[in-house]
Amino acid sequence: MNPIGIAHLTLLKLSPPKLVEVAAEVGYHFVGVRVRAVTAGEEQYPMAAGSPMSLQTVRRLRDTGLRVRDIEFLTLGPETGPGDWRAMLDDGAALGATSLSCVGADPDRQRLTDTLAALTEDAMAVGIRPTLEPISYQPVSTVAGAAEIAAPAGAALLLDALHIHRGGSSLDDVRALDPDLVPCLQICDAPLAAPEHIELPPNLPMGMKADGSVLQVEARAHRLVAGEGELPLAELIAAVPEGVPLSVEVPHAVLQNELSSLEFARRNLDGLRRVLATADSHV
Repeated sequence: MNPIGIAHLTLLKLSPPKLVEVAAEVGYHFVGVRVRAVTAGEEQYPMAAGSPMSLQTVRRLRDTGLRVRDIEFLTLGPETGPGDWRAMLDDGAALGATSLSCVGADPDRQRLTDTLAALTEDAMAVGIRPTLEPISYQPVSTVAGAAEIAAPAGAALLLDALHIHRGGSSLDDVRALDPDLVPCLQICDAPLAAPEHIELPPNLPMGMKADGSVLQVEARAHRLVAGEGELPLAELIAAVPEGVPLSVEVPHAVLQNELSSLEFARRNLDGLRRVLATADSHV
């Protein structure tokens, strides 16, 4: 059985303790928590280790039996160093997190590998393993390219259904990975072809920005619920190691405004369960 969790980006408008409450009520097994703002001008939840909100989140986790699997999100650029990640690692350790999501934004592959290796050394000391996510509009955009950086750095990969497809990677690329590199798979759906244009939704949660290329708008504000698009999700799940945790990452600005948080979380869980019911036939 694949444990199923919900990424914070799916319901970023919820504070971490509230996200835990909603996830537990719907039936998820774990959550992801954004402890560091990602886009310019984005508000940040006060999740420093020992803060009232962090302690409240820990209590909710204890009361519900859920856990925080991953914290996010660190961009690894040319100037990124220990000062950018040490507080994040403390914040994640306080929540019991076991992974830290990263993106490779440094075009110098060797420098990026060295930075990720330094991060991994610090992170593993507190029980956290960095996961490098290939993102279709970043310098590290393919599964194979991300693996070439993560493996020698001692990190893992964070595979995302949308970015695998939009970045030009294949299911064979996923199947070729060392199983140790695949501790989690993020699930969403989308049309097979990238949209030529998407209207930028107003009033995104926490002041998050989604402007830029159409790929950025789609990834941050217009993903589809599993089973409501055209991605080969059952085949993708069958291509990763059996029982890998699945994290629902479905920021969909329209649905998030039309449905309550409980309704949206439940729709995502139900959609993924329907996909899983068909996944065995693709093994």
